[in-house]
Amino acid sequence: MDTSILDKVIEELKLMPQDLQLRVLEFTRDLASSTIKGVPGQKLLRFAGAIPSDDIELMREAIEQDCQQVDTDEW
Repeated sequence: MDTSILDKVIEELKLMPQDLQLRVLEFTRDLASSTIKGVPGQKLLRFAGAIPSDDIELMREAIEQDCQQVDTDEW
């Protein structure tokens, strides 16, 4: 592990109250015990080109039209 990262984390921890330090400890334990989920990209290569280019173009147009628009009445 890069000691400079470890040093920075320790310095930040020193500034935190004990309850927040405990939360960081619990978080690091959870991270350490978690398993990696997902599929390696190499296994997904067989799907490359599976979507017809016409469909991809339709999706691209729909994304451009509808993205970054906020419906204030939605919620």
